[in-house]
Amino acid sequence: MTGFLGDKMAENQNITIQPVDFDKRYTTLNLGPTHPATHGIFQNVLTLDGEKVIEAEQTIGYIHRAFEKIAERRPYYQITPLTDRMNYCSSPINNIGWQMTVEKLLEVKTTKRIDYMRIIIMELARITDHLVCTSVIGVDSGAFTPFLWVMQEREKVYEIYEEICGARLTTNLGRIGGFERDFNSSVFKKIRDFLDRMPKLMKEFEKLFLRNRIFLDRTVNVGAISAERSLNYGFTGPNLRATGVDYDVRVASPYSSYDDFNFLVPVGTHGDTYDRFSVRIEEIHQSLNLIRNALDNLPAGKYHLDIPEFYLPPKEDVYSKMEALIWHFKIVMGEIEVPAGEVYHSVEGGNGELGFYLVSDGGRSPYRLHFRRPCFIYYQAYPELIKGGVLSDAILTLSSLNVIAGELDA
Repeated sequence: MTGFLGDKMAENQNITIQPVDFDKRYTTLNLGPTHPATHGIFQNVLTLDGEKVIEAEQTIGYIHRAFEKIAERRPYYQITPLTDRMNYCSSPINNIGWQMTVEKLLEVKTTKRIDYMRIIIMELARITDHLVCTSVIGVDSGAFTPFLWVMQEREKVYEIYEEICGARLTTNLGRIGGFERDFNSSVFKKIRDFLDRMPKLMKEFEKLFLRNRIFLDRTVNVGAISAERSLNYGFTGPNLRATGVDYDVRVASPYSSYDDFNFLVPVGTHGDTYDRFSVRIEEIHQSLNLIRNALDNLPAGKYHLDIPEFYLPPKEDVYSKMEALIWHFKIVMGEIEVPAGEVYHSVEGGNGELGFYLVSDGGRSPYRLHFRRPCFIYYQAYPELIKGGVLSDAILTLSSLNVIAGELDA
């Protein structure tokens, strides 16, 4: 299940990193923590020889929110909104990944309809995530107009979220065991309209970049990393696939019935900024095909499992039926206990393998919960990627990694 991006416009070149000469006068630059070029609240202390980066040291923790410790003191269903705040560019993937982790602990199996509905939502989220990354790479290379084009379509996806759950950016979408409600006719229409518009837009978007001489000069051989080094760091997702490694959680450990669908896993060659850009572009096309196939083959059936412990009953039942009132009270007050156990579940997030390690002692909240945030892992390689390059290349490299500050500080 591998695809290839095609020949590169230039061969990879090794960058020689000169040792620091302490007798020479260097400039220290604080890139961040609040700076438009960082795209998030984190700091990079750069040592520059003119425009050349000699040393780099990254600092995180400026928006530390203690997600994991907060989650260990919350009922299971109340943890979903916390996951929104990690990668807020593709919140529904975080939401659904957490819900599937709890379902794994409960040993419940969702219906095909739930699985396909989840695939539709997760792939829409992947598209919005990649649109942000690729368009920002364009902005940082001097092309602002394409950013505005794709942001209009990203807005259409947010309208789909809004129709489904009432929220847009931090969605709290879905529930343990499925969805709060079924998709209505307006949701299906909005998704179909999006599928009809998006391929044409992407074709125009790609024309402006993939063979653009200026863009090639700014991205080819910039921020390159080998497959071996990226694996040593623990890279996953598009940044790993850009080096030529075709690892994708949806294929390696299928979940939510992804194994019902055929799709390509695009890979690059040199692991540079151009490859990272190109891999994400092709993944958008694959996501569009996945959404279309899931929509065309959406099975009938229930959109939520019969697990009243985690599904708020209809309000009219709460007002008229004692059992519904009891379940409503227990859920809202966090009085639902789950079985003791230890599970790990991962999904293919917008930036790589998003994992949830959950330990339960049989109580009402997790005994221990750890989020595997892909950004936190591959950001460690950033100093290595930019040493020997120039300052403007450091900005583009950061954009191409798609570092989301919410994933750095859990």
